[in-house]
Amino acid sequence: MSNNVNITSNGIQKVLRNYNEKQALSEYIWNGFDAKADAVEIIYTANALGFIDSLEIIDNGYGINFKNLKAKFDPFYESEKAKQLGANKNKSVMHGKNGVGRLTFFKFANDAEWQTTFLQNEVLKSGRIQIGVSALNNYQAHLLEIPLSSKSGTRVLFSNLKISDDYLVQEIIPYLKAEFCWFLELNKKRGFTILINGEALDYTDNILHYEEDIEIKYDDSNTLFRLKFVQWKESLHRELSKAYFINEKGEEMHKEYTTLNKKADEYFHSVYIESEFFTDFDFNGSEFDTQVRLYNRSKSAPEFKFLTKKVNEFLRDKRKPFLKEYSGKLIEKYEDDGILPLDKTGRENLLKVLRSLYEIQPKLFSNLSIDQKKTIVALFNTLLQSNQKAQIISILEHIIELEEEEKTELKALLGN
Repeated sequence: MSNNVNITSNGIQKVLRNYNEKQALSEYIWNGFDAKADAVEIIYTANALGFIDSLEIIDNGYGINFKNLKAKFDPFYESEKAKQLGANKNKSVMHGKNGVGRLTFFKFANDAEWQTTFLQNEVLKSGRIQIGVSALNNYQAHLLEIPLSSKSGTRVLFSNLKISDDYLVQEIIPYLKAEFCWFLELNKKRGFTILINGEALDYTDNILHYEEDIEIKYDDSNTLFRLKFVQWKESLHRELSKAYFINEKGEEMHKEYTTLNKKADEYFHSVYIESEFFTDFDFNGSEFDTQVRLYNRSKSAPEFKFLTKKVNEFLRDKRKPFLKEYSGKLIEKYEDDGILPLDKTGRENLLKVLRSLYEIQPKLFSNLSIDQKKTIVALFNTLLQSNQKAQIISILEHIIELEEEEKTELKALLGN
């Protein structure tokens, strides 16, 4: 059967114009994991000229049921996945969105064919779906008489490829490491893997610091939490820095940004917290919610408040050496750019304050022009030399939002 997606082929390419080859290929891997796969494999071959001859992505998920084919392929940008994603925004079980993943192949290939096996009414069935770059709004689907496999799953074959072997190795694979490292680490105990020509994707070179089997115990109820902490070398793309709450079966129950996320210091990290306490936990309420709950296990529980406090203390302690190193680089950069005053009077005190301010609140120094940097340094220098250090905190509170711990550190630094 032949079917049209409700948008023109050119319209689809315009909507997806911001995707690049790396992002496009990662969409197909996410599609596999979204379909409950625990293994996704990339298989490719290259010719003597260094271009990719063949590329396929295979997953062992539940496949694409032809009964729901129109719902999955017709309403472009309004997929069932998008609706599920909205309902599960605090979980990693549904990552892809808007139903665009199936059409991004035009960024790196001219044609795509899905060979899928799925269970329908307790019977395995298979089908093929084909789309070409010249008609992205039209797909050909054929239900097969004999199943292609004895297990469910999907194989996507790409042909007439536009990428080289060198680009795949030097650009795409490093991108996939940053894209999926946090997710593979989250599901490590469950055996999730990405294979590339038979070898597991190794993301260890993206790890700066790794620590596991950290125990936090709330003695009053004898509740135990086990932590794993990873500091990453580079950004986790759309995922950013998050804490993942996992039950005793290794299943993710909830995730949320850590308190250090978006602090403008490039401290990329993930915290994995495992405990039986998260079984039947109510993550929907606020920690300040005073309503009587059906669940004792909620954010208002003393165990969770204790955990939050300990995790935040842990993260701040882990971040201090990182910020100390970067504060030194900041001073070197300011010296090279002529930001620091030429007058040596009070220079050491100024440098000490600048380093400490960066270590307390690096956001203060981000996204500033040369003139803005000179202005803020000159202001701090004037206040320090005129013995008006107390004014620095007042000024900072008008520029950025300071946490209570940061205010305390600043007061100690400035002798207030």
